[in-house]
Amino acid sequence: MAHEHGDFDATLAAAAGEDPALFAELRLAFVESLSGHLDLLKRARCDGNWTIAALRLKGLAASFHSSELIELAENALASAPGEPTVVRKIERYRDEFAC
Repeated sequence: MAHEHGDFDATLAAAAGEDPALFAELRLAFVESLSGHLDLLKRARCDGNWTIAALRLKGLAASFHSSELIELAENALASAPGEPTVVRKIERYRDEFAC
């Protein structure tokens, strides 16, 4: 995950330039968006809602160049709605960024 954080931080640094406050704001926006999409994923009870939530996660991941989150979202897309191992992995990913 250390490499993933480096790629992610490099993406944010490129967007924020020399502004540490903007960097922190972008990082927080990512975590908040991830949390919202994860909540939708956790509440999805049908294939359609699960797929939409997973696609939104994948879109977020792509916009922030997070290859690990893209992979996690693809795993969600390949899983049944409510798959607990998928949800836990995404929660762990979010929690590592929220620190």
